[in-house]
Amino acid sequence: MKKYKSILMSGLVGSLLVFSGCREDFADINSNPSDVTKAEPSYLFAQAVINFEPSGYTYWFYNAAMTYKWGQMGVPTSGFTSNYTVTTATGDQGGKYLEVLKYANDLKYVRSIMTAEESAKYANMAACLDVLTVYLGIFDSDMYGDRPFTEACMARYGGTLTPKYDKIEDLYTLWLNMLNESITTLTTSTNQTFPTTQDVAYNGNAAKWAKLANSLKLKIAVRLLVQNKAKALEIASAVANASCGVLDGKDDDFLFNKATSVTANDGDKVYHWNNGFMQSTAASKRVMDFMIKNQDPRVRFFYQKNQWNSKVVQAFFDAGKAVPAYVLNNIEYTEANGKKTFVKWKGLGEPWVRYYGLPVEMEASYNSQNADYFDYSNRFKLTNERAAYMPYSMFQQEMIIGRYDFTLPTVPGDDVIQDTEDRPWYGMYMSTAEVNLYLAEFKLLGASLPNSAASYFNKALQTSVEEYDRLANLNKIPYYGTTYKYDPNEKAIDLKDGEIAAMMANADYQLTGNKSSDLEKVYLQELLHFTLFPCDQFVTVRRSGFPKEGSALIKWENFSPKIQNSEIPRRFEVSSPSPTDLMYKILTDAYAAQGFTPGSNQDGALLNSERVWQDKGAPQFGSGAGAN
Repeated sequence: MKKYKSILMSGLVGSLLVFSGCREDFADINSNPSDVTKAEPSYLFAQAVINFEPSGYTYWFYNAAMTYKWGQMGVPTSGFTSNYTVTTATGDQGGKYLEVLKYANDLKYVRSIMTAEESAKYANMAACLDVLTVYLGIFDSDMYGDRPFTEACMARYGGTLTPKYDKIEDLYTLWLNMLNESITTLTTSTNQTFPTTQDVAYNGNAAKWAKLANSLKLKIAVRLLVQNKAKALEIASAVANASCGVLDGKDDDFLFNKATSVTANDGDKVYHWNNGFMQSTAASKRVMDFMIKNQDPRVRFFYQKNQWNSKVVQAFFDAGKAVPAYVLNNIEYTEANGKKTFVKWKGLGEPWVRYYGLPVEMEASYNSQNADYFDYSNRFKLTNERAAYMPYSMFQQEMIIGRYDFTLPTVPGDDVIQDTEDRPWYGMYMSTAEVNLYLAEFKLLGASLPNSAASYFNKALQTSVEEYDRLANLNKIPYYGTTYKYDPNEKAIDLKDGEIAAMMANADYQLTGNKSSDLEKVYLQELLHFTLFPCDQFVTVRRSGFPKEGSALIKWENFSPKIQNSEIPRRFEVSSPSPTDLMYKILTDAYAAQGFTPGSNQDGALLNSERVWQDKGAPQFGSGAGAN
């Protein structure tokens, strides 16, 4: 990867690159088109890639916390209570596609004033920007539905400041056409100007971009299953049989870091910010137990180890203080003269015994039997000066941010051990595993695909573990490649030889030919693979009805009579537009057309019944109905 400076600074100095701006009210995009003629196409492309962001800070801070709990794939640290369905502020979703679309439109304009011969040299760049725009369009519309697209970010070229809202049904068709056209361009264009230094994703490799474009069609296809299953199966068949191929292996995966060094105020582009997130959401005990039972190595990459290493355990033994019961169950110890001595970890041993989730049941925190989970801050302190030792697992911070400081759990009196090194952040946006999970699903639903559902499923499982191990290594998350030489019983979390085979040998991770059972396994693996993709995970919960009530794998908890499944939100709120907003009439008409009631603090029942188009008719939460 080239440094951020080399990618952008030559294009940003002076007036070479003019930002086109694209706020929600579209009021700042009416500058002079002649300014854009000064921009180099390669700089426009590079800036679009840098602005490509489906994983922003406020998205993780607000949106993710809601969707994890609504899908029961994460648990509030205070447990599930009657405020389960309450919505909060939202952020970094709904208009992220505009941050790429504006550069795509700039590039189109710049090419339009070139000679035909010169313009043709930038066809691949334009095709790649279309791919990125479609990706973000899918992401933004998942929770909000219809979006301004065909008329958006065009005011500076004679367009409107009040672009119309395009229906998501029409956008899916448009985006599929854009992807098809991109594939044609990327696989047939010759004599292209595409500097590898400007493409931090694929280094100007058009064939890989074509694979991404083809694979991305599957994200649309699964979202069409409820509304047009025949069309969705047709898309899947075309994707699987396309000559350009799909993402297939680590060299194809859409996984990269945007920069490796900081210039000026671009630190967040390099490190993906430095603030913690998901501080009030922990792992689900049901999800965690399922993964541990099946020795799924990804548990170590998705979640943090708890703070109970063997030295902490021994310190509590020495102080005569209680150890969390579920931690104690995994400890072999001796006891003499009233004193306990740690001998070794039981069960699967380190590092597996350091991962625990919170109970899912409604008001579990009110049950005294769960005090070791929810009352730990009062129960598990060694001194009043030191914070309590957290016995359960939170989401892994450093898989999302590169400037997070990690402090090793140590006992009072020992040296403080920290990892404070800032590392450029690597993000994974689409992968071989995701593609093969979709193909396994489509095969089970009747699509004409060249391979069996089991072959796609098995490939997905293997590559998902490999991809997350690679990502954990690149992001240098805590305990990867090191034990910090503090606790002699500590183990690193790196993927070890034979672990994937051991995981896949479990019946829960095998397809058997029973369609209903196999579909559940595929959907659950999609949910697990999407652990660090909250929106994709929630969309999967929403469209499939899994986790399912009464399941022997990962069970959905029905919270009635406190909260009915039909009272859980399925989208985010849309705010009431101001009458002075230039977009007032368009917004009110767009909301009415979708059947949305705008406003804040809406109840979950309304956000469950007033669904985005792609979700209308989808199974209710917990039903496990899928797209059969």
